[in-house]
Amino acid sequence: MELDTDKEIIAKIKQNAERLVKDIEATIDPSITLPLRSFSNVHFDSKLGYLFLGDKRTSRNFLNIAHTRKFMQSMMIAEKCKELLEMGKSASIRELYYELKHTIPGTKENTFEGQTESDPLIEDLETMLDSLREHLHLKADSKGNLFGEIVIKDMGDLIDCSKLGKSGLSIPSIVDDYEFVSCNAKYILVVETKAMVDRLVEEKFHIKNHAILIGLGGQAARGARRLIHIMHERLKLPVYTYTDGDPWGYYIHSVVKTGSVNLAYESRRLATPSAKFIGMTMADIETYGLQKVTEKLKDVDKTRAKQLLKYEWFKTKEWTKEITTMIEKGVRIEQQALASKSLDFVANEYLPKKIAAQDFIE
Repeated sequence: MELDTDKEIIAKIKQNAERLVKDIEATIDPSITLPLRSFSNVHFDSKLGYLFLGDKRTSRNFLNIAHTRKFMQSMMIAEKCKELLEMGKSASIRELYYELKHTIPGTKENTFEGQTESDPLIEDLETMLDSLREHLHLKADSKGNLFGEIVIKDMGDLIDCSKLGKSGLSIPSIVDDYEFVSCNAKYILVVETKAMVDRLVEEKFHIKNHAILIGLGGQAARGARRLIHIMHERLKLPVYTYTDGDPWGYYIHSVVKTGSVNLAYESRRLATPSAKFIGMTMADIETYGLQKVTEKLKDVDKTRAKQLLKYEWFKTKEWTKEITTMIEKGVRIEQQALASKSLDFVANEYLPKKIAAQDFIE
């Protein structure tokens, strides 16, 4: 997918600003229009396989007292992003907040009272400009790690990800400038928990099986999702997700595969619709005799499971059966439960056999 250059994004910001100036000069109430980012405007494209925002839109008017503060804050963020783009520098979303926070002269009013005010407005700017915040030169904290037989060029440096020990490559927020110099991997395995990634690395799973391991450390961060997306596109590698067998793990898989509700406007750049779910599943409990190491579903788990069944992207025959079975059994199964077989069972038997047999949920 072609992405806007820095110059093109700067031009978009200027175009929006010039329109507002013309409104002010014509004594018209200046306003900005942006897509409505609510669940009611989120839809699933079954053909493309990812979530997207619908046509509903909302406006923010300067002369509407309920909008004035956010309008001012939005303009400050847009101006700062333009400045970063022109300087060729990047800032964290935390740094952006502190750069813009100050008391307005002649008042006791602060421009921002907390980062909870600035973060949603950054997302608004993304939708207005049809651009990722990372392409606005804004970044979040690094989250997730990569291991595997791949050499990446980053800022002129060559990084051999097969020789980074137990730490791996820390996945940054901005990954589009990565160059994949060489790759000897056959697939990408996305793993939910850090503990399971540590186990697989200790067993040298990624080397023995020619796999790229992506450890999420919980819910998938934007940088990790973008990296999975571009690696799949550029290297043509299949993507498998390996999570706990519970509603939260299932949703982590769906975020990698179809995108998230909160960031539906970026799914086409963050989601990997061909990703396949490899486990854990309710069938694993019977297949591997894990009945004594399951965990009881809590009420919050049941509620979340029932929510998943209402999502269009979970309404397939396989997923309906999987989630319904979990609710009926009243149990969930964690990745670490396979340690009851042996510490190396997941690396030497469970994953290799499932991948060889193509035992996935689509």
